[in-house]
Amino acid sequence: MLDLLFEISWEVCNKVGGIYAVLSTKAKTLQKRYKDNLIFIGPDLWTPENPSPAFVESKTALASWQRQARLPGGVQVRVGRWDIPGKPIAVLVKYDELYPYKNELYADMWNRYGVDSLHAYGDYDESCMFAYASALVIESIVAWKEAPGLRAVAHFDEWTTGMGLLYVKAHLPQVVTVFTTHATSIGRSICGNGKPLYDYMPGYFGDQMAGELNMQSKHSLEKAAAHAADAFTTVSEVTARECEQLLERRPLVTPNAFEQHFVPKGIQLTNMRTAARKRMLKVATALTGQRFPEDTMIVATSGRLEMRNKGIDVYLDAMSSLRDALDRVTSLQRKVVAFVLVPAWMKSPRVDLVENLSSRRPHRLFNPVITHNLHNPDSDPVYNRINALSIHNEPQDMVTVIDVPSYLNGDDGIFDMTYYDLLAGLDAAVFPSYYEPWGYTPLESAAFGVPTITTDLAGFGQWVLDNFGDDSDSSGVKVVHRTDRNYADTVQTVVSGLINLYMMEPKMMKSVRKGARDTSKVASWDNFIQYYDNAYQQALQLAAERL
Repeated sequence: MLDLLFEISWEVCNKVGGIYAVLSTKAKTLQKRYKDNLIFIGPDLWTPENPSPAFVESKTALASWQRQARLPGGVQVRVGRWDIPGKPIAVLVKYDELYPYKNELYADMWNRYGVDSLHAYGDYDESCMFAYASALVIESIVAWKEAPGLRAVAHFDEWTTGMGLLYVKAHLPQVVTVFTTHATSIGRSICGNGKPLYDYMPGYFGDQMAGELNMQSKHSLEKAAAHAADAFTTVSEVTARECEQLLERRPLVTPNAFEQHFVPKGIQLTNMRTAARKRMLKVATALTGQRFPEDTMIVATSGRLEMRNKGIDVYLDAMSSLRDALDRVTSLQRKVVAFVLVPAWMKSPRVDLVENLSSRRPHRLFNPVITHNLHNPDSDPVYNRINALSIHNEPQDMVTVIDVPSYLNGDDGIFDMTYYDLLAGLDAAVFPSYYEPWGYTPLESAAFGVPTITTDLAGFGQWVLDNFGDDSDSSGVKVVHRTDRNYADTVQTVVSGLINLYMMEPKMMKSVRKGARDTSKVASWDNFIQYYDNAYQQALQLAAERL
């Protein structure tokens, strides 16, 4: 058993992407085990005018440390609770005062670990100053504990925290270090630049590709942290192979899971599903002027705006093909509404749509494919792909496609419901990813009883195949085989999967929904926390040998 467990991430109390879901759902299981010896550390990016919606400041959490804490370099902290199930202690770190010292810090990391910060750009400086400040917090709390033989683990997530791990390694040898890469920076860059990752994986050399793609600093830091850590982990076997090739160290696999307490049950879930469907169909009507009956099939994809990596291109092409297929069968009456729930550079909710939503007789709007105004409509990849596919949501179309380029936090101005609230209303969710180390979105969908389509290039998809086989009717999850060279086949397999669900009898659909929920329960933190226990124990053994 550990005496102290720190977990450090840019996404603590800061909802940016999938890591927030990992940590916020894992927290309850960890807090139940470690109580207030579990401490999350995240960046303090907030102001009184714009407070964090997930952080509640507290004078009683770590009270005696708060009173005496004096951190070097002008680093300031706020201590409180992360407002999620379990309500663990969270320390938010203000790191701005470290910027004047960054060159000295970078020089030290070069001399100790060979980290190349010369080519830094973008979020590199900010991430490193946050990570360094977090390490100072760990150092201060460990000193405050003053306990001989203290069993403390500092768990760092992603390259953005790498400099903190390296500081702890150099100055706090008694603290055990764990480093998790949720996606290698260079692997994501290879895919983002349109290069084939999988066919050529054995021929890629991480350092060489970092130079070619101008990723030297991030890759150098990530590689150094991976090699320095007492335990190095990643989220799936798919990404483990990538890490072994590009970072040159084989990681332990600690798969992500989901906290079932996020999912309502029984009549509560039924009511949530009814409310979500009513709202989504009302928005579709207000955009297009069409009336959509209650049995309309509602489909969606979601995630980060990465067209190729997340398979958004496949999803839109599949919706276009599905439209053409259903339009050819004149006997079919059931319509499909397909949402793209992917945040982009959103400017504001559409005023005409807001007005139409309150109208008793909504009319068809100009440009009835998007719910919010964009700052950059000419360069937005989703919006442009919809136009390129000649999707105009005409009254005769069997498939209506709607772009929702806003975060769904409950206050977007159109739906005013959270993502989870809307997720419950779906008949199918599609995530045909090309690069997806785990795949939280398909796991979340399955947890809400939504039949889900993903690929075997996603860690979750491969996990489903390994544990349930290729039987989507029983698991509720269809896993599409995807490679570097079968894009067209992937699109058609997604279409076939959707047609299967479209034609499915209600009794069978109920069984598939139950299968999806049952699959997600196997991937719960109650079951998967054992992988972290194993990583921590291995790290403790290595640290004991080192000391």
